[in-house]
Amino acid sequence: MTTLEELKEIYNLPLTTLILRAQEVHHRTQDPAGVQLCTLKSIKTGKCSEDCKYCPQSAHNDTGLEPEKLLDTDRVMIDARAAKADGATRFCMGAAWRKVYTDSQFQNILETVSAVKALDLEVCCTLGMLDVNQAKALKGAGCDVYNHNIDSSREFYSKIITTRTFDDRLNTIKNVRDAGMEVCCGGILGMGESVDDRLKMLLELANMDPQPDSVPINALVAVKGTPLEDQAFVDSFEFVRIIATARIAMPYSIVRLSAGRSQMSDEMHALCYLAGANSIFLGDRLLTTENPRQHEDRKLLARLGLHDLHPDTAREIHARSKEESEGCGCGHHDDEPAEEAAQPVLS
Repeated sequence: MTTLEELKEIYNLPLTTLILRAQEVHHRTQDPAGVQLCTLKSIKTGKCSEDCKYCPQSAHNDTGLEPEKLLDTDRVMIDARAAKADGATRFCMGAAWRKVYTDSQFQNILETVSAVKALDLEVCCTLGMLDVNQAKALKGAGCDVYNHNIDSSREFYSKIITTRTFDDRLNTIKNVRDAGMEVCCGGILGMGESVDDRLKMLLELANMDPQPDSVPINALVAVKGTPLEDQAFVDSFEFVRIIATARIAMPYSIVRLSAGRSQMSDEMHALCYLAGANSIFLGDRLLTTENPRQHEDRKLLARLGLHDLHPDTAREIHARSKEESEGCGCGHHDDEPAEEAAQPVLS
């Protein structure tokens, strides 16, 4: 089990040493030049009953967002086909609600999941809370991954959301795992939380068994009309430190740069890749907020010498790395990054 003190020691390393440690882990357990490309589509927008203070889609926040009903399969497929043509290997569908409320809505979603899966895309959904039977049905329809973020530390969470508990989120994650889907789970930086809150969030993720298959790290986009509209954008070096710490603590997870990238410079993106990030969302928008244009992402990846990473290739690399680690007989490698990082050799 990882401890908070271990994560603090890693996070507070000199940045050059922290990046080195993260790169050592990244080269051993990931494709060091690979970046998975995903697309995120809002299939039901606005008027969500949750009171998340960061969210422009909450019915509690007056952001001027026009709500939209659940999209039908034919409409979603237009975007799914376009995403595949643009090079995305994962298509994520998000609905702004607390949970799926009606059987007809859920049947619509199951139909859409099956249709997208037939395109040979990895399918991810984020639909709020799921019970056991819903999770099994989604898996049966072809959903590969379910996204359900914990957002922040347990202590800070209640300052941001009151309509759903931290344990509610963990219960949904358990249902997803039990149904055989992969877990995509991360959080948001820049909501007014402390560094300790960020590290406690990583601690919760790192101590999941198994750890999340992918970890999206979001930078808050402060939207007018939300309670967090005056929050300053997260400090770039603090953000990079969290990416590197996540990479060291969760060596086999895909670490995804999510919301907030439109406010990040090319240099900040490059530092995040150096720190171990290996996935981004393509497209001009992430649900309702801006995202860098695709040609800008492609241009930067080319400048950095990075290439597309297919999720099956990533899984093969992870499996091979784990096998090599176990095959050496020392039983030490999986813990090695955290231990070495905690006591760096600086001479």
